[in-house]
Amino acid sequence: MSGAGWGLVLGLGLASVWWSFWPRAGGAGPAPTGRRRIDQLQDEIVLAGLRGVGARTLLGFSALAALVVLLLGYAVTQVLTVSLCFAVMAACGPVLVVRGRARRRRTRLRDVWPDVVDHVSSAVRAGLALPEALVQLGDRGPAELRPAFQEFAHDYRATGRFSESLDLLKERLSDPVADRLVEALRIARDVGGTDLGRVLRTLSGFLRDDARARAELEARQSWTVNAARLALAAPWAVLLLLATRGSTLDAYGTPAGALVLGIGGAVSIVAYRLMLTLGRLPVEQRVLR
Repeated sequence: MSGAGWGLVLGLGLASVWWSFWPRAGGAGPAPTGRRRIDQLQDEIVLAGLRGVGARTLLGFSALAALVVLLLGYAVTQVLTVSLCFAVMAACGPVLVVRGRARRRRTRLRDVWPDVVDHVSSAVRAGLALPEALVQLGDRGPAELRPAFQEFAHDYRATGRFSESLDLLKERLSDPVADRLVEALRIARDVGGTDLGRVLRTLSGFLRDDARARAELEARQSWTVNAARLALAAPWAVLLLLATRGSTLDAYGTPAGALVLGIGGAVSIVAYRLMLTLGRLPVEQRVLR
């Protein structure tokens, strides 16, 4: 082989090695951080019971609320820095409200999921087909979950496709426990097996133990969390009261006043995030989407 041929082979080899360091865009791998946060926010919106609202719609509404508060605040106070502080709070408000509703509903569902699993286990032992066991939950299951299972019954009777109806049910529930239950039923439907009853009984016992432990821990830490939130909101409530008197806000229009607000906002955010980190209980993530 001539020198040009060896050079071509060497060049192709080096190019292949270099190319191997850059995975393809369509290859399998973890989702980007931004995408994961959008998915988590979408799950919280569904769990909060807001139908027809997407994550990007909620973020757009937050931006609009921030703009409105900024304009109104500046029209009232004539101080841009103070208006910006309340605009940032308004931007965070819708997301915090949705997360609060999702957290409260998740707490309620934590107490009813064991009953759902027990109902499915009893129906399986009685000889009912898996689709019928889920359809019955629309009439006899916990009231909190009946609408989702009624829609599952409608989907299954309309299409007759059990797997696709399960996928739609997972999207409506957006809950890790629902994901595990759905996937266990899907595997039992596809490949059969005699261990489904034991798996469901084990899952029911685990859910009851987890709910009992979480309820005890949340009861002990609730007063600490509420006190921390009150301490966080108190200085900004005072600033809001000061905003009704224009003469006292002139100091915040200066560079020194803007620095004070910036430091106060940064300290508030860091303290709040630290409080959430220290007091946060582990939350199960959806890994079986």
